[in-house]
Amino acid sequence: MSLPRIVVTPPGPKSRALTQTSSGYMSPSISHDYPAVFESAEYCRVKDVDGNEFIDFTAAGGIMNIGHNHPRVLNAIKQQADKAVNYGLDIAYYELIPQLSNALKGILPGGGEKRFFYSTSGSEAVEAALKTAAWHTRGQTFFSFLGSMHGRTLGALSISSANPIHKKHFPSLLRTVNISYPYCYRCPLGQDASNCHCICLDFLENSLAKSVPIEDVAAIALEPIQGEGCVVPPETFFKRLQKLVRELGILLIADETLTGIGRTGRWLGLDNWEVTPDITCINGSLSSGLPLGVTVAQENVMDWEPDSHDCTLGGNPLACASALAVLDVIRSEHLLENAVTQGRYLLQRLGEIAEKYPSIGEVRGKGLLIGLEIVKDTKEPNHAAAKDIVTRSWQRGILTQLVGESTIRLSPPLSISQPLIDSALEILEGVFHEASIQ
Repeated sequence: MSLPRIVVTPPGPKSRALTQTSSGYMSPSISHDYPAVFESAEYCRVKDVDGNEFIDFTAAGGIMNIGHNHPRVLNAIKQQADKAVNYGLDIAYYELIPQLSNALKGILPGGGEKRFFYSTSGSEAVEAALKTAAWHTRGQTFFSFLGSMHGRTLGALSISSANPIHKKHFPSLLRTVNISYPYCYRCPLGQDASNCHCICLDFLENSLAKSVPIEDVAAIALEPIQGEGCVVPPETFFKRLQKLVRELGILLIADETLTGIGRTGRWLGLDNWEVTPDITCINGSLSSGLPLGVTVAQENVMDWEPDSHDCTLGGNPLACASALAVLDVIRSEHLLENAVTQGRYLLQRLGEIAEKYPSIGEVRGKGLLIGLEIVKDTKEPNHAAAKDIVTRSWQRGILTQLVGESTIRLSPPLSISQPLIDSALEILEGVFHEASIQ
């Protein structure tokens, strides 16, 4: 099947009508990248109610890592649904939990016994990680990085700083110290990336030595690659960070809700730097879109007492069955290898396109998590142009996302093929050309 296929310029009449109807019911807090109404999806194809078919370069926000409606995942869900939709993990045990936990142990870094807390989303997984760290250390202060996005629930929001609107009316519930992330394209500390030794870590080390007692630090939380901008740190950053936290005895929380389950070509994002965190957070990318969050910690770290934390719908059997099928599909279809191969190809091609259009300030990423930062002549972020490019791309059949101030995020399913990439890039380059001559 040839993709994309646009039969009426989006939004078509059905989409416009349904968007208007839906907006009358939905919370005004929710924003959309474009006024689309999707009807069905399969593999890397998404179809709207007007018959348009798009190439999905978002994987539904980084959730549908193996593609939409994979038959083996659907079969696993149906088989479990015939048995039971839910048992209630806080009521009784069931066999899918040890099965999935053992499967996850096989892909998690580091040795030793691990404990798992199952919830329903990435934000909940982060909440559980924060509470785990606070309980274990009795510390009250968390360190996090500027530009981070860990979730929208109040605890996760307290350590996030990517979107000021999210925090505009909600005070932080946690005592948080924000430090600069190594955003080398536009260093917040004014350093030259070609001659920088991650002085942001010098600031962290100084803060830990002088401004906050070590015994009051609960943990340092981070995203291996910052999702709101696809910001990739330099190669030496994580090794130095890990050495620092190990020497000081501080817990490290890795939020893998975007980078996990193969997105970067490794099972987890931090695997690219061979760093082992104390606590790891995973979300619905593990369950192919069904509500699931997983918080994993070393056994000696997740040591809270019974009834100190719970989640009624956590570890839902349908989501667990889907997750087991997802892990099997990634292995059997060699999707980690495909993410590396296609990711390198996509980065190379985008780099070639960027040479033609100065509005693309930088192309960066790992595996199939890639960002294009759209800038003005002064290299300042160009939000309006980035938004226009995302809209034009959608109208021509390519689904992308605008993240951060002006970064277009490309995160197609790990199963995407080179011909589909070529089709998408041909359209994207045409959009860049149109935007450049406006």
